[in-house]
Parts: sequence; structure tokens; C-alpha cells
Amino acid sequence: MGNILAIAQKELRSYFVSPIAYVFIGFFSFLFGYFFYASLLFVVRISMQAGMGMGGPQTININEYLMRPLLGNTSVIMLLVLPMLTMRAYSEEKRSGTMELLLSSAITDLQIILGKFIGATALFTIMLAVTLIPIGMLFIYGEPELAPILSGYLGLWLMGGSFISVGLLISSMTKNQMVAGMGTFGILLLLWVISWIGDPSSSSITTQILGYLSILDHFDDFSKGVIDTKHLAYYLSFIIFGLFLTTKSVDSERWRG
Repeated sequence: MGNILAIAQKELRSYFVSPIAYVFIGFFSFLFGYFFYASLLFVVRISMQAGMGMGGPQTININEYLMRPLLGNTSVIMLLVLPMLTMRAYSEEKRSGTMELLLSSAITDLQIILGKFIGATALFTIMLAVTLIPIGMLFIYGEPELAPILSGYLGLWLMGGSFISVGLLISSMTKNQMVAGMGTFGILLLLWVISWIGDPSSSSITTQILGYLSILDHFDDFSKGVIDTKHLAYYLSFIIFGLFLTTKSVDSERWRG
């Protein structure tokens, strides 16, 4: 466990000793702030319309009209940002020649992978934590429900972990950071839209399988405040399988090196 934490600390430190962490946190926060502001304006507009008798709901549900769209938009931001976050995980090690030092040390492949995963996930957790600042304002000026917000953030965190596991896998296969980033984005985008292929009105096995494979469809219940064990199992299995494949990829690098 000590080796894993040491690698995780090294990985997290490598983000903060360069502008990388600050750029990612700032970019993520900026996009989140924009969508938060846009969602807030929408809620204010429909509230004013309801108050002037121009139609619309008489009671504005902050979670329904603001938080759910905001969480959905945040998942899109993650789709854009996390492939760039993980693209250097192994590619930079290979390019700089430090990968050989890691593989020739007494540290196991699994410890290396878990350490890098924890380090990247820790930075992603910080990025999510920063977004809680504007969310806290909602509790000062409004009355949102806390449970759906917590479950929504849990869903985002699990989805982000899945994204990172894919990013580590693709990064372990190439020395080129841009190839790793674009490859990760392509795979995640495919898993994002895979359920669009099937007919939503059909109950065929193919449609059900495509819907289950969709990384986005499993997030929907989290944004509603529902924590279903099948969605937890999906994301956790996704992460474990991604890290398992990364282990095999790094192991093949060890044998080739």
C-alpha cells in the first residue's frame, strides 16, 4: 500500500509542480461556472414568467430545473477534459525514458497502475470539489434538496473514474500524448452514444445490451437522486476492467522491454 500511495503522491505532485493542474482546474471551473450561470438565468426567467401569470410552473424545483441540466452539462465537460488529463500518464513516462526505470524497479505493475489511477482521480476530485462553491450559494438563496445533489456528484465521480481508467489504458499503449488523448476521447464518445444506435421504443435484447453499455444512461438515475446498485456495479466493474486491461498492457511492455 505504501508503494501505491507514493506513486499517487508523485503523480499528483507532478500535476501541481507544473501549470497542468491549475489549467485543468481553471478550465473545468470556468465551463462549469458558465453552465451554472446559464441554468440560473433560465430558472430566474421561468420564475418571473410564473410570477407575472405568463404560464410555467407555479413552484420552481431547483433540482429539476437547475441541478439536473447542470449535472448533465458537467458530464459533457468531463468528456472533453479527462482525456487530456490522462493522456500523459504513461505516454510521458515512455517519452522521457522513466518508464523503463519503473518497470525495472521492485514495484509491481498493479501498484504502478493503482498509484497513477489514485493520483489522477485525486486531481479530478479536487476539480469537482471546486464546483461545490457555486452550489453552496443555492442553499443560501434557495431551498434545493441535498440528497439528489449528493447522488448526482457521486454519479459524476464514478463516471469520472471510468473515464480515467480508459485514459490510462490508452495512454499505456502509445508514446504520443495526442494519440492517447484523441484515442481516449473517441472510445468514450462511442460509449456515450452507443445507445443511440438501437430503437428506444424496442425491447429487443440488442437494444437492452446497447443501453446497458452506454456510460451516460447509467448516470441518469444518479442525477434524479436515485442510487441503484446496478449502476454502481456498472461503473465499478468498468473501472476494474479498465485497470485490468491496463495491467495487461503494462505487463506486455515489461516483457518487450
